Amino acid sequence: MRHDISIGIIAGGKSSRMGEDKALIRIGNERFIDRISQELGGFSEVIVSAGQKRTYEDLGYRTVYDENAGIGPIEGIRRILACAKEEYVFVCAVDMPFIKKELVEYMAGYITADCDCYVIADKDHIQPLCAIYKKSVLPVIEELIGEKEYRLREIFSSVATKYIGLEHTVFDKKIIRNINTKEDLSDAMRPVVFCVSGYSCSGKTGLIERLINEFIGDGMSVGVIKHDGHDSFSDLPGSDTDRYTRAGAISTAVFSDRRYAVALSEKTDPDTLIRKMKASGSPPDVVIIEGLKSSAYPKVEIVRKQVFDKSVSPFDSLICLATDISPQSVNVPVFDAGDTQGIFSCIKKYFGLDDIEEEK
Repeated sequence: MRHDISIGIIAGGKSSRMGEDKALIRIGNERFIDRISQELGGFSEVIVSAGQKRTYEDLGYRTVYDENAGIGPIEGIRRILACAKEEYVFVCAVDMPFIKKELVEYMAGYITADCDCYVIADKDHIQPLCAIYKKSVLPVIEELIGEKEYRLREIFSSVATKYIGLEHTVFDKKIIRNINTKEDLSDAMRPVVFCVSGYSCSGKTGLIERLINEFIGDGMSVGVIKHDGHDSFSDLPGSDTDRYTRAGAISTAVFSDRRYAVALSEKTDPDTLIRKMKASGSPPDVVIIEGLKSSAYPKVEIVRKQVFDKSVSPFDSLICLATDISPQSVNVPVFDAGDTQGIFSCIKKYFGLDDIEEEK
């Protein structure tokens, strides 16, 4: 049975450990509150809970405000439930920027007449701010507030609750990760991933080489993924691994005391390769993908007059253009193709790396 779900975002915290309003912190070019609202915007409605008025009016979201100040997220849940139009409300914290609609849909699949709350749990914690609440829980919450009992776990002790073990699902723990400090943000953003795109012979490899040096000079390690749309790469002709491949081996590997390389004859994608890099013994801080100009990854696109004089990447994915022409009506930063420092600074600003480094 399908259930319509309202979405509630708790954004009324003091953000004391972050030092600024977490709802307005950015990952890439998106604020936390925008990122979550857009991800979950396909449900019935999105309601934002704020501590006081004049906090998020300019953002365009339907917002409710605390009537009982200083008692924590239980008040935000109360206000959201009171105003929600649906019987079931998924509530999450605004500092969970990696939440996914698929998780909400998965949780909604557990809804039956037997329970009032459906809460994500892992081996370490239960997650009261990643839970579905039935509107019938509202009187219980109001009673707890009247008794000055503000701990969210007391709600679950008072009503029929289903705990959904995250470890038994296909979802990574990152999906419910809270970003409370600048250090949390820095760690969550690693690796920073972007593309350097453009037509063949536009200068992608040279720019990537220069950017690698810039990142290393700033104390960050770099991994590179190259996309070959023609499937034309191979081991050097005559090498041992080439001979093994020609003999019919479906995978080859070569190693030394310092490194190794593996070639597998199977389909993969950038996300899989990025996960493998992140899981390695020396995960990079930054991953640069050469190519994929039509992808949704953030990207620096190189546009050269003698190669192809128009941008072809989706503009909503562009960090900036690196070009030797003067493009018309482009709402992204534009740099000379040789301005490595300018491009590098633009990339750091886009991902908020300057702010993070200053905190360290």
